[in-house]
Amino acid sequence: MKIEINAKIREAKGTGASRRLRHSGKVPGILYGGNNDSISIELDSKELFMQFKHEAFHASILTLNLDGKKEPVLLRDFQMHPVKNNIQHIDLQRIDENKKLHVKIPFHFLNEEIAPGVKLEGGVVGHIMIEVDISCLPKDLPTYIEVDLINLSIGDSIHLSEIKVPEGVELTGLSEENDPIITSISKPKVFVEEVIETPEGEEGEEGEEGEEGEEGAEGTEGAEGAEGAEAKDGEKSAKDGEKSAKDGEDSKNKATKKPSDGSKKESKE
Repeated sequence: MKIEINAKIREAKGTGASRRLRHSGKVPGILYGGNNDSISIELDSKELFMQFKHEAFHASILTLNLDGKKEPVLLRDFQMHPVKNNIQHIDLQRIDENKKLHVKIPFHFLNEEIAPGVKLEGGVVGHIMIEVDISCLPKDLPTYIEVDLINLSIGDSIHLSEIKVPEGVELTGLSEENDPIITSISKPKVFVEEVIETPEGEEGEEGEEGEEGEEGAEGTEGAEGAEGAEAKDGEKSAKDGEKSAKDGEDSKNKATKKPSDGSKKESKE
């Protein structure tokens, strides 16, 4: 895929000039490398962003049309706005067709969903690396490198030494001492949710017992009150009985006394 971008030479420089440039819908940039001096450039923001969304834009030779003069370049760096997600600055490097490039190329992972470890065993794919550093001539530069997972089961992995690269491409990070894992399939992690019983139920039971205790206490107090009332009634009845007995004795004494007085009178006569 050939990508061409248009640019103009930028005369105004500095932070203030770059800010005004962005407000006018332009992106400030710089072109360097080769046998020529560095040049400050400006590009249309919307046009650049449309090309920027393509994966090939980040890992392929671009054609820069600078004021009508075309030359091959490579994207080397860029800055994005943290909130607006638009391009704030871009760095482009001139290409010498006879010199090797050092570039980061993305991996394309194939057959993830139908790999035995995923489809039959329910495993989970983990990507340890998503891109790799390579060295090659500009004409041999690939847009991406494929990694096929078709034969992977749970516990299997693919190392950097196992992937196939195009002819003329060298993996700079691979050596006898260093052969990193690119991707693997592992068992899914099982999260066991621990349920901790809260003491709310116990407090509720204690509360109920407390209520029962209070009710019991109230019942006891009621019983004691009833017993006290019965005792008072008994005492009152006993006092009434004593009073009645006393009144009966007094009446008897009076009856006995009267006849004795009469007999005395009779004897005097």
